[in-house]
Amino acid sequence: MPSRYRSKVYVITGASDGIGAELALQLAERGHRLVLAARDEARLQAVAGQCQRHGAMAIAVRADVTVEDDCRRLIDRALEAFGRIDVLVNNAGVSMHATFDEIGDWSTYERLWRVNCLGTVNCTRFAWPYLKAAPGKRGGQIVGVSSLAGRTGVPGRTTYCASKFAQTGFLEALRIEAAEHGITVTVVYPGVVATEIRRHGLDGKGETAGVSGLDETGAMPVDQCARQIVRAIEDRRRELVMTAKGRFGLWLKRFAPGWVDNLARRALAKNQAKDEAQ
Repeated sequence: MPSRYRSKVYVITGASDGIGAELALQLAERGHRLVLAARDEARLQAVAGQCQRHGAMAIAVRADVTVEDDCRRLIDRALEAFGRIDVLVNNAGVSMHATFDEIGDWSTYERLWRVNCLGTVNCTRFAWPYLKAAPGKRGGQIVGVSSLAGRTGVPGRTTYCASKFAQTGFLEALRIEAAEHGITVTVVYPGVVATEIRRHGLDGKGETAGVSGLDETGAMPVDQCARQIVRAIEDRRRELVMTAKGRFGLWLKRFAPGWVDNLARRALAKNQAKDEAQ
């Protein structure tokens, strides 16, 4: 498939399922070289195998983004395999659904921060020297898959919002610093996407919740989400808010924040009632 972004080396975290896996498959179809990272090695190898069957060169590297040595080894493996890194996609993440009153395990704040924010910092730290360009040249690209919950507060998600706001703040500040090195920083803000991250998310006890806690009506298909990310990377966009509803909500909050907060409270109450009925 013709593309202006061919023959690039991508490092993708959280690539064993969901958005990361679908993104890897779509990039494989475009002929890119892929370094895929996640904690679940068996699922990661399966995704790498699918990419290879699409004709792409792909390797799987088991890595936990909260562990510095794993992140260093991930970048080293990418350099050993392909000699360079063009795009780092910080996609690894963990979700959580619990109101502040429901939280019993307060370590969940740190746990989410370590994955959703520090994981991005760790991988970026080790890839940074290899993404820089000579003066006047175009460098590499850093992509952060954040969330609308990294742009606006969502009731029932104080832990998740805190970690995603931190990730967003890091990337927004980094973008300004990165410009002098020719590095593009792209931040992606999905809404609700039809993946399993919501099933694997934590509850107030720090255990796997198994329920969404969100109204998932009209959740975006994961292939559509990945397709938008690919286009944003190819265009070297600074940010991508995926849905018209999300863009409208962010705009509206600037002028009627109280009204938006009331809508969010009503949505939370509706979902709590639905969960209680199940």
